[in-house]
Amino acid sequence: MLASARLLLRIGALVSSLLLCLIPHLLWRLFRRPSLWPPRFLALAARSVGAKVRIEGLPHDGDMFILANHVSWIDILALGGATGAAFVSHDGVARWPVIGWLAAQNNTLFVSRERRGALSGQLDALRAALLGHQPVALFPEGTTSDGSGLLPFKPSLLAVLLPPPRTVMIQPVHIDYGAETAAIAWHGDEPAGTNARRILGRRGKLPVTIRFLEPFDPAACADRKAIAAIAQDRIGRSIASHQHPSSPTIRPV
Repeated sequence: MLASARLLLRIGALVSSLLLCLIPHLLWRLFRRPSLWPPRFLALAARSVGAKVRIEGLPHDGDMFILANHVSWIDILALGGATGAAFVSHDGVARWPVIGWLAAQNNTLFVSRERRGALSGQLDALRAALLGHQPVALFPEGTTSDGSGLLPFKPSLLAVLLPPPRTVMIQPVHIDYGAETAAIAWHGDEPAGTNARRILGRRGKLPVTIRFLEPFDPAACADRKAIAAIAQDRIGRSIASHQHPSSPTIRPV
């Protein structure tokens, strides 16, 4: 009963956040002005689902390409709200009702995991995105993990950084849910709807630390595998040094 009430309250807060930001965003687009409303919506949405976001470290003060670990769909709300980044996502998300359209409003770059021969066109689209000044964020694991470590990084899209279309630094980012990591992680065969109900119905606030690690210049790397290795090492060491005891699985109330 209490979980259902929390679920409804958080859904209501999400809808209110969307309505608050959507109208001014559409007006900005109508007058062909760059809209700052998508990251504002993501920040409000993160609060609406119970996330309490804290920043550690310093974001790079110039153009940056963010490589982050991936634990939950909340990563996008927290990281997007904190950085204003456009995300690289698999093209299946573009077909999700409402979610796909909202993702497109934040200049999400949709890439195919299955179409052979599509990489060249995807790299061209990513290069075009990097020509703007909006940060670009990629989850190089390619999927969510249980948060206790990292899955192997997929380096294919990192070829866009050799050489980069403009001066850009790579910023590894560790998204950390602390002691709640095991309970919040979306991995395995859990359906999206089940995970959303579980997270939105959970008790209390959800602490999220966005940990900005030391940036590095892709121009100093021999190839895309070297870029992936450096980022994976820095994020992996941060995860290991901030390891938390596993929290119990959330049970319905």
